[in-house]
Amino acid sequence: MEDSKPDEGDLENGRRLFAQACDFVISAARLDQVPETALPEVSFCGRSNVGKSSLVNALTGRKTLARTSNTPGRTQQINFFDLGGRLMLADLPGYGYARAPKTEVQKWTGVTIAYLKGRAPLRRICLLVDGRHGIKKTDRAMMDGLDEAAVSYQVVLTKCDKVGEETLEARLAETEAELSRRPAAHPRVMVTSAKDSRGIAELRAALAALAAER
Repeated sequence: MEDSKPDEGDLENGRRLFAQACDFVISAARLDQVPETALPEVSFCGRSNVGKSSLVNALTGRKTLARTSNTPGRTQQINFFDLGGRLMLADLPGYGYARAPKTEVQKWTGVTIAYLKGRAPLRRICLLVDGRHGIKKTDRAMMDGLDEAAVSYQVVLTKCDKVGEETLEARLAETEAELSRRPAAHPRVMVTSAKDSRGIAELRAALAALAAER
């Protein structure tokens, strides 16, 4: 199911893009706070504590650009970042379990779903899945909604440094098999680790292909 891997030119384009200034734009708690933009947009979503903020930091080479925490549900707004005036990045609140009041979880989950289904500049959703555990029920519910709305998403396995090679190979195969039945899923599953930088250059290259020209 995996498509062709990026060549050296693609990797260099990704490196150059993510070496650009990445500036915080706004934290949106409501849809009317989501900024207007002419830039292509990429969002990062996934279950609470899957490593969204850590991945954004690894991609941009900045340790504190996006706030990270071991507490599920720390990110409770959509955080937008302008990458070199060529790509907008959106770090979304996690879905599923979170250490926060149920009403608050329902509120930010509703905003996230509405944003994902109605955001015109959105070119791709990076749907993060914990490489240690694979696709869970809450991930499938999100995928069902995105498939129904015909919104393109690409699964990115995270924390893969914590998985043995044999287990990781099996996890990748089972993930690809499940996604092959989903109409809105991007054909390539990315394998990453924010800790040891595995797959970061390849993901940069994939996202650089979506960026606006200089």
